[in-house]
Order: sequence, then C-alpha cells, then structure tokens
Amino acid sequence: MTLSNSDNATLAPAAEFPAALPLLTMPNQVVFPMAMMPMSVSNATEVTLLEETVMGHKFVVLLTLRDPRIDNNGLDNAFEIGVIGRILQFQRQPDDSANVLIQALKRCHVEKLIQREPYRIVQVKPLEDTPGDPDAIAPLATTVKNQMSRLIALAPSIPDAAQAVIDNIEDPGFLADLVASNLNISIPEKQRILSEVDRKRRLERLTYILAREVELMELSDKIQNDVKSAIDKGQREFFLRQQLKAIQRELGEGDPGPTEAKRYREKIEALALKEDVKREVLREADRLEQMNESSAEYHVITTYLDWIVDLPWNVSTEDRLDIARAETILNEDHYGLDKVKRRILEYLAVRKLKPDATGPILCFVGPPGVGKTSLGQSIARALGRNFAHMSLGGMRDEAEIRGHRKTYVGALPGRIMQHIRKARSNNPVFMLDEIDKVGSDFRGDPSSALLEVLDPAQNHVFADLYLNVPEQNSTFRDNYLGVPFDLSRVVFIATANMLDTIPWALRDRMEIIEIPGYTAEEKLHIARKYLIPKQIHAHGIPSRNLKIAQAAVRKIISSYTQEAGVRNLDREIANVCRGCARLFADGQKTAVIITPENLSVYLGRERVFHEAAERASVPGVATGLAWTVTGGDILFIEATRVPGKGGLMLTGQLGDVMKESAQAVMSYVRANARLLGIPDEDFSTFDIHIHVPAGAVPKDGPSAGVAILAAVTSLLTGKKVKPRVAMTGEITLRGLVLPVGGIKEKVLAAARAGIRTVILPQQCERDLDDVPASAKNKLTFRFVRRMEEALDIALGLRRKISAAPSPRRR
Repeated sequence: MTLSNSDNATLAPAAEFPAALPLLTMPNQVVFPMAMMPMSVSNATEVTLLEETVMGHKFVVLLTLRDPRIDNNGLDNAFEIGVIGRILQFQRQPDDSANVLIQALKRCHVEKLIQREPYRIVQVKPLEDTPGDPDAIAPLATTVKNQMSRLIALAPSIPDAAQAVIDNIEDPGFLADLVASNLNISIPEKQRILSEVDRKRRLERLTYILAREVELMELSDKIQNDVKSAIDKGQREFFLRQQLKAIQRELGEGDPGPTEAKRYREKIEALALKEDVKREVLREADRLEQMNESSAEYHVITTYLDWIVDLPWNVSTEDRLDIARAETILNEDHYGLDKVKRRILEYLAVRKLKPDATGPILCFVGPPGVGKTSLGQSIARALGRNFAHMSLGGMRDEAEIRGHRKTYVGALPGRIMQHIRKARSNNPVFMLDEIDKVGSDFRGDPSSALLEVLDPAQNHVFADLYLNVPEQNSTFRDNYLGVPFDLSRVVFIATANMLDTIPWALRDRMEIIEIPGYTAEEKLHIARKYLIPKQIHAHGIPSRNLKIAQAAVRKIISSYTQEAGVRNLDREIANVCRGCARLFADGQKTAVIITPENLSVYLGRERVFHEAAERASVPGVATGLAWTVTGGDILFIEATRVPGKGGLMLTGQLGDVMKESAQAVMSYVRANARLLGIPDEDFSTFDIHIHVPAGAVPKDGPSAGVAILAAVTSLLTGKKVKPRVAMTGEITLRGLVLPVGGIKEKVLAAARAGIRTVILPQQCERDLDDVPASAKNKLTFRFVRRMEEALDIALGLRRKISAAPSPRRR
C-alpha cells in the first residue's frame, strides 16, 4: 500500500459522495486516506460489486474486519470507521478474477446496512478532521518526524528515500496517516489511529507507538550485535579447543571430558527444558568439556548436572478426578473432618471442569494428634499424586529452603527441590509440617523464603483485574540450581498448631482450615475403626484373639488420656496390645477380652480425674476455660485473703493481660462491694492472693476475667461457686462481659472434664454452631452481657447493680 501526495490527490467534496455506497471488507489490512490500494479480487460477489461500481460513480467503502476468519455478510464483524475509496483501474482476468486499483479518499462512519444482495450497500457519513491548536500540534508533528527518522535508520526494511518523503509533508493529519500505514503494528492499533479524527490525539497516540517501536528496534539491534560478538568469540574458542585436543593426543593424555559432557548434553536435550533454562545448563556442560577430570571444579559441575537431569521438569502424574472414589478414600482413612474433605472434593470438581487449574495452598490448624499430617497422605492417595513430606519445626536457616550457591563446598539444593526430586513428579502433594515452628536468626528467615514458594497468582488480590500477574512459585529459583523451576502445579498443604507465630504475610498466602479437637464419641469411633485394628495388626495378634469392649475404650478416653487428639489414646491401646502379646507369647490359647474391670491390669491406675466439682467446693475457687495449642482445657482460679494493706498478689506464671484482668476485677469489686453483698470492711486491712495452679505453665489472655471475678466475689461473700460450672469471658470496669475466642475448643474441654453448665458471653452464642452436637447435648449454656448476670448464675447473687441508687455528688 502506498500513499499519494496530498497536494496531487483529487478529493471529491463530502457533498459529492453518495449517501449509499457498496461495501468492500478488508480481512487483514487497515486502509488510510490518500492510500493507493492495488488488489487482486477472486470472490465472485466482490468482482460483481467492483464491475458494476466502476460503471457508475466508482466510489466504494473499505472496512477492516475484526476477525479475518469471519465475514457473515453483515456489519457485526467489521469496524465502524473506514474510508471512502475511488476505483481508478479495473481489469477482468480470464479466470474470472479481477485486478483493481483503489485510491482511499476520506474517513467515513458506516451508519447502517441498507442492502445485502447481490452485494452489501451501506449508508455512510464522511468524517472531517478536527484541526486543533496549531501551536500544540506542531511540536507533536516534529516529534513524530524525529522518531520516524530514528526508526528508518534502525529498520533495514524501510528505504532511505522514505526520509525525504517524511520531511516534505506539512499536513499533520496526512503525516500521521502515512506513518501509521507503514508501521508494522497490530490491526487494532492501526484501526484506533484511523478512528481518531482529532489530529492532536492522533499524533499523541502515534508518538507512544513510535517510542515503543524505536525501543524494540534498538533492543533488536543490540541483540544482533551481541549475537555477532558471541559467534565470533565462539569460533575463536572452537579453534583453540581443537588445537588443545590435538596437543593432548600428541602427549598421549586421555580426554574424558568431552565424553562426559556429551552424555549430559544428550540427557539435557531429552528433558525438553525451557530455552532460558536449557541455555544456562548447556553452558555448564560446555564448561565441563574444557576441564580436566582431576579439577575440583569438574566434580562440582558434574554434581550440579546430576541434580539437573534428575529433577522431574516435565514429569507429572495424572489426577484421578473420580470424586466418588476420592470421597471413599478420605472416609476410609479419617473419621469426621467434614470441612477438610469437602474442600478437597471441591478442588477435584474444579480440576474436572478446568484441567489447568493450579493447586490450592491449604493450612490445617489444630492441636496435636488430630490427623493433620496423615490427612495429607490421604489427599495424595485420593488425587493419585505422589506425596512429599517436609518438617519445618526448628528450621532457622534460609538456605534450607533456597539451598546454597554451588560455589560453596558441599553445597546442595534446598529441601524443597530435594523433596521434589524424591517425589519424581512436578505436581506432588507437598506437606509443609509444623509451619508455625519456623525460627529465624543471623542465617536468615526461612518463613520469608517460603513467601515465594507459596505465592500463586490465583490468590492475588487483583487477580481478576490483572490476568497476567506472574506466579512467583512458577519461577521458583533455588540458589544452587540457579534456574527457575515451576512449583505452580504442586498442591501445598501446611500444618500448624497455632496461627499466632506464623507471619501475617505467609498466613495471607494460605487458605486456613481449622481442625478442632475430637469429642469423646468421635474418639470412640476412631479407636474402634482405625486405632485398635492398626495396633492389633502391628503387634502380630490375630483379630479373633483380642477384643476390647466399647466400655473399656470409653474408660481409656476418660480416665487415661486428656487430649484434643488421639495420639495418647493410640499409645494406651498399644500398651494394652503389648500386654496381651506377652500373654500369647507365654502360651495362652484363649481369647482376651478387655473390659473396664481388667483394664487396670494393662494400664495401671487411672491417671485423669475430673475434679471440677471437688476443687470448687470451697469459697474462693472458680473454674475457668482456656485455649491452648493442644486444644481446650479447664483451669482453676483460687483466691484467698491474708492480713495486709490492700495489696494484690498474683501467682501461677500469669501474663500481663491476665494480671490486668485481675486488677480490673479488684477495682470492680471494691467499687461495688455493697451491691455485691460483701460485708462492710476496710479493704486496706487485708491483701488478696490470686493463684492459678499448674504454675510451671505460662498463662495469659483476657478470657479468665469472669472466672477471676467469680473466685474473688466467692471469697469475699463466703458463697461457694455452684458445682460443675465453668465460665469464660473478658470483663470491663463498666461491668460488661466481652466476647473471647477459642469457644469450640473450650466447650469440648468442658465436656471432657464433666462440666454441666458453661457461662459464655452473649456475643459468643454464634460460635456454638461449630461445636459438635454430641458435646453440646452434654452441657447447659448460659449467655450473659453483664458481670452481675454471671455472678447470679455462678454464685446465686441476685443483687443487680442497675437497681442500686446512684452515688450522690458532693
């Protein structure tokens, strides 16, 4: 396509263009005003169109198709802005095709389609350029000319004569059209320039495009020069290497390097690596070829290349997307955990609908022994993937994650890549165990290195807006390997006992799934279905020779273990099996039946006692509920008074927050002593001592506020806290009871300890939805908003502060 000089072009006035013109669509070309378009037309409809038009007014409309593969005889697939052209030459060929020369004259807007057969006729509106401010347009035109001069100098495909043509153009609009028509840019970009009738905005858009094209050409020119220099250097090295080989042959020295390097090259070629990775690895193979086998560097490179060829770069297992089968496997391996199972089945469903979906990054949070780690193995079996397990507990060196640089003696890749190699696939289920126990010191912070491992694009906040946000873990770069490895297909599963020690940036990259402790009924099912058969088999006892009664299992749960998980329960069952194994080894032939009566023969005396009622049988003792990393637990608050000067003593290794709760209690009690029924006494004559047993265990948090209030009020009023009543909640000086966390774990602990009534803040009522029905059915819940309501339930105090007269002002 060429553009004629605007001074010599004969342009029909807008009034001389017919309102209805035949339409000719261009599949892969945008035509600008003043362009000369030689065309060869073979379509019979288009030949008829041109033949009839050249006999009449000779004007046609040229429109560019949005999708060159579709031309549906309408206007849906064509841009609205095109040009009006005039047929200058038309020549029919013997094969019924035609050669035609069309000159584009003026921009136009296609209003509507008037006729479809025998060819399309459209109603058009000619478009005039907006002149704009000459003072603003002139600098833009100069910039375009300078950019085009630079582009002509860099692009060998543009003839030098084009510079003279550009310099002689004075019309800014025609300058923009001429430059745009000769640029190698996309059809949509050219169409946007054609659609712009404002000359200033057209030139501005063109300057951005020219700047980009000049930058690309400069970069391409630099690359070509670098490649030429590299080729010259490579040829020189080749000749020197050949001379070195000839010298070695004359000296009779062996040359094992090339043979070893060739072997590595063959393996590298077979891996089908990405170009940047392949180039880097082959460079190491080239270095190996130039080294003597006795060189220390030789063995460093061979170890490096061994790691490269052993990694599963393109080896992956095929997911088994049978959801029913996966659900069966998960149910076979674990009892309960419905939320986790549902999440895995949802992932399988997404994979079935969208096979290229990346793997989720899950974090199972719960107390020890609830099956977090074994759940990862079950997920791998359900997906049909290989399984990799990596323990992070106590890790303090960042190099454990990223590896050491290979220049160090004894350097190896990080444990991420080591486990990927052991898994033998690039899409395993990867278990990051105990992620909450990662440390840091002068050697670095491993949790910061994990940010790259656990950062896929689908978790990006703006993933829907920026679809090209890169996945960091798709280009994970181990320090030892020095090349990117794709971890985006790995299903990462982390486990933790608590979230507080996990950095927030790392926590934000994971989907948190909480796994609470088990109830007694759930432990019973787990023991009968999983633990007992496993231990009987592990101790070599035929299943018919040992029966453990259900009542005996209940007694083991309640009297020999006190935990949120089932790890100690598994140990106690193992103790029973060992005792029975000895009997069978001594010659016993009859089957052994374990009952609550003979359980102590194998496990000794009971080790867990539910003393909530006994401990709270005297004034000054209340039962609280606490959350711990091992699940929930009960704690006793003991208060007594001794002669003193109105002081407060706190023991039991209490944290600052818990100490402040005790101080708030004392302030509230002293301010409302008469209303609480406390005898008129001078508080300055005695001290209050508050102690929380289990002094070796640190304790902190605001949730013991209500229990401390009950203990102190019980002491000063002489009223005992009702038996089997436990409580939790934060208090304020205004007498409010505020919500606290860990309700599910605390309620389960209360049910295990034999508590009957639990006092909770009113706002925590919604948290009971997560508590299993088997635990809720054992307890009575009382919800309170104010501290006097809690005292009424716990102590039977019926005085209401709100009913008391207001103190008089002096």
